[in-house]
Amino acid sequence: MPLHTTFALNPDCRVVLWRIEEDEPTLRARLVLTAPEQADLDGITHPNQRVEWLACRVAVQTLAQAHQYPYRGLVKDEYGKPHLLQPEPAGSPAHISISHTGGWAAAVWHQNRPVGIDIEPIRAQFTRVVPRVLSEAEIEHASGRADRLAVYWCAKECLYKLYGKRQLTFREHLHIEPFADGAERLTGHVRLPDHEETLQIHCWAIGPGLLAVACP
Repeated sequence: MPLHTTFALNPDCRVVLWRIEEDEPTLRARLVLTAPEQADLDGITHPNQRVEWLACRVAVQTLAQAHQYPYRGLVKDEYGKPHLLQPEPAGSPAHISISHTGGWAAAVWHQNRPVGIDIEPIRAQFTRVVPRVLSEAEIEHASGRADRLAVYWCAKECLYKLYGKRQLTFREHLHIEPFADGAERLTGHVRLPDHEETLQIHCWAIGPGLLAVACP
């Protein structure tokens, strides 16, 4: 799979972004899927989505190999968040997150902290989801601009994936501080009745449009 870019955010956190050019059989040949993974793949009917699903796992496999970790596949928790299938008897504290969109796959690895990643094209359709995704202050700052709305969406997706609990709503519990156009560092907040956390989000105009990573 052609590597578009790879970089380290810090000594413990590395990102890969891939442009997908292979077909399904080529990607499938690079992976040994567990029974639950095969069941997940069998449930995907759209050919492009099947390729993207496989490409995400090849991206994670590449990160695992770079860290000399024996990649055995991914397993989803009760909230649908993917985790590395850990070797026995000793597990690994490493965390991953994945994202895909048409023709692209991305993955992030952190040695010991939860992470979140999202890739998105910049689409006019983002204006349709504003009322359920952004707070009043965020709506005012976005000013209906597709580029700013894409940043908010990407950044909140990262926070959602990092925290990994379904009770979160983008509008009420995930917040992004106002940012300058072109800013590559954002500040995000997870605010729940029993939990509050502030996280840094890295954001770049790259690949299909935007790549954002919430990484400690």
